[in-house]
Amino acid sequence: MARVLTGIQSSGRPHLGNILGAIIPAIELSRNPQNESFFFIADLHSLTTLKDGAERQNFVQAIAATWLAFGFDYEQNTFWRQSRIQEHTELAWYLNCFTPFPMLANATSFKEKSEKLSDVNAGLFTYPVLQAADILLYNAHIIPVGKDQKQHLEMTKDIGSRFNQLAGSDLFVLPEPQIDDRIMTIPGIDGQKMSKSYHNYIDIFQPENELKKITKKIVSDSTPLDEPKDPDSDITFKLFSLLASESDVATMRENYLKGGYGYGHAKQALFECMLEKFAEPRRIFNYYMENTAELEHILTQGEIKARAIAQQTISKVRQVLGFGS
Repeated sequence: MARVLTGIQSSGRPHLGNILGAIIPAIELSRNPQNESFFFIADLHSLTTLKDGAERQNFVQAIAATWLAFGFDYEQNTFWRQSRIQEHTELAWYLNCFTPFPMLANATSFKEKSEKLSDVNAGLFTYPVLQAADILLYNAHIIPVGKDQKQHLEMTKDIGSRFNQLAGSDLFVLPEPQIDDRIMTIPGIDGQKMSKSYHNYIDIFQPENELKKITKKIVSDSTPLDEPKDPDSDITFKLFSLLASESDVATMRENYLKGGYGYGHAKQALFECMLEKFAEPRRIFNYYMENTAELEHILTQGEIKARAIAQQTISKVRQVLGFGS
């Protein structure tokens, strides 16, 4: 049985890009009886950018509610908060001492911000090591990631391999990334990749009036209403194509090409599509956000399961390093 592990940062509420690109594909993986799924909320990672504790707690709850809203089976699998399992940070320290400086200096997550080092904290620099600890702690086999995370997975394998050489055994399973090339980059309302950092995302769990407002802000060109439009270059059409049925997409494409169909019509159709497609997830999400004691119970039960495995791994690591009893 393959152990699948994935985490999502608690640096904001999940948006449409997260849901289509990561959450739904991961939940589909978890439904394969040949897989054993470990899904966690990476709240420690969010500390590199988010310092407000109350805001982080709200985001953690929103992320947990989102996974549940889309049908993740927390009873059959393992679902927890990273910060509640202290073995994550303990293993990260051990692995830091096996990680060469140049490896971290070459990490894309660091290099993108290295021009202004005053904005780079030590947590951001060692981010890939904590990520390696998250994975190696549970001896995961498969890590579903986007192409932008492939480098971090290669670093995880290098770090785990170094430790295995010291231990003289395969103490850590060396994981393999699973990159689904079918998952396209989800465009934000400005056409760039949908991202919290770009402030161009769609939060499908917003109240209807706010969701409609953000849908209206999707960037479009100035082609007059009566004239034909190019569906393949339009952001609204691209988003609609990801959510609607084939027949509805074909109808909208035809409307674009024949003219007399405005971008306002397309945005209204996208808004209505989101309300219909996500009606049940929106209901479940709102339920859990109003009943956070239930969320707490679910996460606590998952943490009991995760901690049992993490403690077994860290005990072996301590023995190798001479820290065992």
